[in-house]
Amino acid sequence: PWAAERARLHAALGPQGGGGHWRATGAGLWESTRTLVDRVRAGIVGELASDRREETRVRLLLLDAALGQHDAAWLCAFDSGDEGPLAGLAAVARHAGWWWPYEKVAVLSERPVALHRDEAGRLDRGDGPALAYADGFELYAWRGMPVPRDFLDELTTLTPERIRDEENAELRRVMLEHYGYDRYLEESGAVPVGRDEAGVLWRVRLDGDEDVVMVEVVNSTPEPDGTHRTYWLRVPPSTRTAREGVAWTFGLGAEAYEPLQQT
Repeated sequence: PWAAERARLHAALGPQGGGGHWRATGAGLWESTRTLVDRVRAGIVGELASDRREETRVRLLLLDAALGQHDAAWLCAFDSGDEGPLAGLAAVARHAGWWWPYEKVAVLSERPVALHRDEAGRLDRGDGPALAYADGFELYAWRGMPVPRDFLDELTTLTPERIRDEENAELRRVMLEHYGYDRYLEESGAVPVGRDEAGVLWRVRLDGDEDVVMVEVVNSTPEPDGTHRTYWLRVPPSTRTAREGVAWTFGLGAEAYEPLQQT
């Protein structure tokens, strides 16, 4: 039915019209769903395949699957009403996860029992599985990046020394995001490398990774108690002055950054 519906839509709208229809309906949803689908496939392959031949077999099996609820982006782009040609696929999508339809039998899987994503639609959870199924299959991730299960348990006991000793640059970046760049700078013995009217520039060098560079700025508007709150702005590693870093946060070059009034 998918092929027939695609052919019908293509004949009715043409290549350009079909592309516009897809962008107006399912494209945005599929952008984030496709990433999730790829992560599920990779997780299943990693759990079931013990060698290259087995990996190929598992991948081919997964490519045969109808995606159930994850077909929502495609279903909203086609006629999936109760009387339409995709009504059966839509009904399964409302109640099941991935499934495999064969000539005389269908294999259906449950939908996830837990799903945690960030504002960008990426798998994200710091205190448990970001995706979990009732049979025990789980995926762990921090802002879209796969992480080992035991790694998350360690996030609550991080220290600057532990972060600095982590050899995997991607995991170290996750540690820094969870710990807080500003807190890391304060507790790691970092020293300022520049100071001007815009703020203070800090830099921490990390082995095998780009430098952590931040600008310390003070809010010019006082708090109710009369104090001024300090903020930390992460800026590109190439930043050489605090002024340049603050200007970058506004999409400007240092020479063009001339605030008339700060609030």
